[in-house]
Amino acid sequence: MSVVVGYVPSPQGAMVLERAVAEARSRGTRLVAVNVARSPEFAQDYNADDADLDTLEKQLAVAGVEHEVRHAAGDQTPADTLLDLVDEVGAALVVIGLRRRSPVGKMMMGSTSQRVLLDAPCPVLAVQHD
Repeated sequence: MSVVVGYVPSPQGAMVLERAVAEARSRGTRLVAVNVARSPEFAQDYNADDADLDTLEKQLAVAGVEHEVRHAAGDQTPADTLLDLVDEVGAALVVIGLRRRSPVGKMMMGSTSQRVLLDAPCPVLAVQHD
């Protein structure tokens, strides 16, 4: 069993990662962090570069949790990428960030968080930030 976290290199992403590390520790399980390369679904570019991924790897090593860092690219949506990973690793929990969006923003951009919340086969912890 694993805890899967959707990672973005941002202050909000750091909050989500911190919570995921705490969950992995409390469950005594491995943490799988995944960053999904830029997608048309994103209003902002949340793609992690090599330096971001190196920093993430170091943070997780210092945190002392068994972990794996993945960087996904391809034609799948971020939600599909996360959900496929959840199935692949047999996740016990998914940790994602959640932010407020206007109704028009949801309609035009879709909602990765909503899709993961509704379709994940395991519990989802949504970390809200402003």
